[in-house]
Parts: sequence; structure tokens; C-alpha cells
Amino acid sequence: MSIADEPRPYLRIATEEAWAPPEMFDLYRRHLSDGTIRDIGFSSLVGYFLGSSHPQPRAVVERLQDAAEGRIADMDASGIDHQVLALTAPGTQVLDAEEGMGVARLANDRLSAICRANPTRFSALAAVSYEDVDAAVAEVRRAVTELGLKGLILNDHIRGSHIDHPRFAPILAELEALDVPLYLHPNTPPDSMIQPYHEAGLDGAVYGFGASAGLHLLRIITSGVLDRHPNLRLVVGHLGEGLPFWLHRIDHMHAKQVASGRYEQIKPLRQRPSEYFSTNIWLTTSGMPWAPAIMFTRDVVGADRVMYAMDYPYQFDAAEVAAQDALPISDEEKAAFFELIARRVFALDF
Repeated sequence: MSIADEPRPYLRIATEEAWAPPEMFDLYRRHLSDGTIRDIGFSSLVGYFLGSSHPQPRAVVERLQDAAEGRIADMDASGIDHQVLALTAPGTQVLDAEEGMGVARLANDRLSAICRANPTRFSALAAVSYEDVDAAVAEVRRAVTELGLKGLILNDHIRGSHIDHPRFAPILAELEALDVPLYLHPNTPPDSMIQPYHEAGLDGAVYGFGASAGLHLLRIITSGVLDRHPNLRLVVGHLGEGLPFWLHRIDHMHAKQVASGRYEQIKPLRQRPSEYFSTNIWLTTSGMPWAPAIMFTRDVVGADRVMYAMDYPYQFDAAEVAAQDALPISDEEKAAFFELIARRVFALDF
């Protein structure tokens, strides 16, 4: 009996599952050809997937564009009942405001149609162009209230900027008002930090993704974003991009920096940095199907803060589903891990 056929008292909801419209890839190809996006990570990552003749990246690109029979067949084969779809990295975040908003609106309309066609199999997050904050606020409101999308994707840095910058505050306030989460997803590091990773071949998922997204998450915490937006829900993949392992040291050194006044930008927070993982932040297991790491993270931040994700199609492996289904936790805990936490955080109603 395969894992897809085994009886179980819960659904498996995968919460970090990538998708892309072909029009975005066509736009990327034009930019790669004419060199108008001068971003090392974009050329490295997107150039590889769209320019390689190797069957593995070609299969990923094909799967990214499919949210119908092929994707559902993969879900059925690996025992996944439902996916929360989001625009794949780098999404709109290498594009100018005009191109980015065009891609975002197209993606949101398309994702809404996908979810309406298969409501028990798919939900989705909205995309925006962060380059135009007023337009981003209007688009996320449209996507949630009119299209039924369940949150907002943030594919790490915004052409080198981070979401803790005050100019992005209206977007975060809108997410609070709409009561939907922001999903912080990795991307290749910005040009300001990528070189030592790129020269060693470490700028992608092997390490650069986590280093950049982990920095972004820590900036959100230490800059006071979650004090200024106390009702913001933040979801982060890959078991928190390494931060759970560092939380004791982060708390200790943050307190010392506040006391010393060494950095003007390091201010007192409402609570210790680690405590935001129990009030505002949820983590997923995307790309991290390793029982010791999952169990450690559950112990550190709380079992009610860790939920399942596959990272399809980049890390598509039915054996990883089986490995997490075999975690040493009860069926009640598995129901929360695979299904119930995701339902609460994303307000899933299928």
C-alpha cells in the first residue's frame, strides 16, 4: 500500500507550493536576453532554470506552470490532499512597478480561477508589486476580498530592500486589517551580499536562500515591525531559515546590544526576539523533511507553530511525505501538523 492509499484521520495540506504563469517566464526570458535586470541572483537562479537543457530543471519549470491534471496527479501519488499555491521566487520582486503589477494582477486572477476550479485541492496567496506601495495595498485588498486569496507572498528582498523599511508599513497594516498572513519565502541574496555565496556555488537553496531569508526575518523582528503591527501573522518556511537554532544567542546578544546602546537602530522590543515565534510567527517544514530538525523546532517554538509543507515542485519526493508522516507524535498531533494549524493560519474553508 502506498502512502497515498493509507487510511489516516487527517488531511495533508502542503503550505509552500510554488506556481508560475507562463507569461512571467516569457518576461523573464526577455530580461535575461537583453540584460535589463542587473541582478546576480536572478541571472544565476532564473537563468539556470529557464536556460538549462538538463531534464531536472526543465521538469521543474513544466510543473511550476501546471495547476491542473499533472499537479493533481503528483499530489495524489504522494498523498497530498491540498496545496497552498504562491507565485514562485523571485516573482514580481525583480521587476519595476509597472511590470510587477501586471504580473501580480495576472497571477492573482489566474490563481483565483485555479482555486475556484478545484476548491478542495487548492488555495493560494496573492502577489503584489512592492515597488508601488499604494497599488500593492489596493491589489492585496482586491485579491483577498474579491478573489478569495488567503494571504500575501513575499519572496525575500525587494530589489535589495526589506519589508521592515517604513515605506512598506501600509502593506503590513492592510494585512492586519484583512486578517491574512504574510508568507516570507526565500530568494537568492541581493547583490549587496551575494558574492561570497555565488563564487562558491552556494547562492541557491543549498545555503544562500536561507542566509538571506533568515536575515530578513531577523530584521523584521529586531526592527520592531511586530510591535508596530501586533496583529500581523508571519509564516516562514524551511523551519524558520535556521533561526530557531540561534534563538538563545539572539535573545542574549540583543539584550546586551540594547543595554550598551552600541547600535542606534537596535531598540528595546515589547518582548524577547524568541517570543515573537510564539505570538506572530508560524513555521513550515518546506524543504526540511528531517525528523531531528522538525522535533527540535517544535520543542523550541511550540508544536502549535510548526506545520507541514513540501516545497513542490522544487523538492518533490513522496518519501519525504512518508518520513514526516512517521514523526514520533500522536495522530492528534499529526492532525494539527498536517491540517489544523494550516486551516487556522490561512483561514482555509474547503
